[in-house]
Amino acid sequence: MTKKERALRACEVLERIYPEALCALHYQEPYQLLIAVRLSAQCTDARVNLVTPTLFQKYPTLQDFADADISELESVVKPCGFYRMKAKNIKEMAEQLLTKYHGVVPDTMEELLTLSGVGRKTANLILGDVYGKPAIVADTHFIRITGRLGLTNSKDPVQVERDLRPLVPPERSSDFCHRIVWFGRDTCRARKPQCNGCPMSGFCPSFPEN
Repeated sequence: MTKKERALRACEVLERIYPEALCALHYQEPYQLLIAVRLSAQCTDARVNLVTPTLFQKYPTLQDFADADISELESVVKPCGFYRMKAKNIKEMAEQLLTKYHGVVPDTMEELLTLSGVGRKTANLILGDVYGKPAIVADTHFIRITGRLGLTNSKDPVQVERDLRPLVPPERSSDFCHRIVWFGRDTCRARKPQCNGCPMSGFCPSFPEN
């Protein structure tokens, strides 16, 4: 089985298990997703989802984030860790969106990467979830599982993205990434993967019997 064939089988399996490919982070506005992803760095999505309702209630608009007192913003995002840098990035990002992009989250990788605190993982998530464009979000779950499936030999997010783009159909790529996250939490865990009974065991090269 080639890498592309294995990737397509993985797509099919995950689509059957998770018919609805939902982002684990809760948001309503595109800029709120940008903020939530920034908070999720070295923090669980579950904790971010506990913080963002209060955060978005206190700062209901992009202008409110731009005008925020930095110490007050820090106190709200503190449970997510690295709160000083995250608060700084969020305030700067809000200012940039208002001044450079008229309050609209841009729809290109190049423009998204100009925003404070935004890297390729975040940019890909925005492109896929907000704009429906092909996207490979190489987070820790994605890197771990695609490595176990033999689709990449790299741990570097940029290289993993490059390796997977030709393997996953563009129109399925964004949803594939979301499904990988859920699969990584339910079955293919970091420390104790549930290999016995795994729906991908028949073609996964990391399965002990393969």
